[in-house]
Amino acid sequence: MYDLLNYPLMLFALSFLILWLATRLGASIRRLRLINEDLRKDFDVILATTLTLSGLIIGFSFSMAINRYEQRKNYEETEANAIGTEYVRADLLPAEDAAQVRSLLRQYLDERLSFYTVREGKQLRQIDVRTEQLQTELWAAVRRSASTQPTPIVALAVAGMNDVLNSQGYTQAAWWNRIPAGAWFLMAAITVIAQLLIGYGARNPKVEGALFTVLPLVIAVSFLLIADIDSPRSGIIHVRAQNLVSLADSLRAP
Repeated sequence: MYDLLNYPLMLFALSFLILWLATRLGASIRRLRLINEDLRKDFDVILATTLTLSGLIIGFSFSMAINRYEQRKNYEETEANAIGTEYVRADLLPAEDAAQVRSLLRQYLDERLSFYTVREGKQLRQIDVRTEQLQTELWAAVRRSASTQPTPIVALAVAGMNDVLNSQGYTQAAWWNRIPAGAWFLMAAITVIAQLLIGYGARNPKVEGALFTVLPLVIAVSFLLIADIDSPRSGIIHVRAQNLVSLADSLRAP
């Protein structure tokens, strides 16, 4: 299901078509069996309750998407701070190790910047491999200094490197954290049922036929926005690596 959610525009078109057809189906069922006017009040209560529940679920899902987007932004800032701090703490290491750590951190920073911009799967796998290699080399560099000079000052550099490695793991976990497929299924089921009831409860389908497109369109736009925000690499709304870019510019400055 996540394959479809990675293409918000396709999800928009498909959801609009399904919801519109559901409304038309409800209107067709009504022609076969009219609502008894004695049951109209009860039907209106059911329809209002279904629409309210649909709105609540969509709002809840939108809130989940926003929270995950903010989480990705926060971890990008945390990662930039960890790399910048460790770059400064490299002064605490012996000169040779300090130069190596700074060189590796600059390469590591380039890979982290690529992580936020690359969309193609093969390139992402290459970035992951290169990132893991650099992490191994960075840890080996500070571990060598800690072994030869086990002092509290060197321990600060080791702790900073630990923050660098941990921040990358937190960032990756945040990018994997998506709205559960079950929530999407529940949203889709409730909205389809609501559209069926709207079509079935229309008093004059011929007059209201043009209006049957309004709610499906609004709901489809809501699905588009939720999927766009929830998808880290697809759509229009992305986390910009502003802090990492700023850090990279500062490290390149003379």
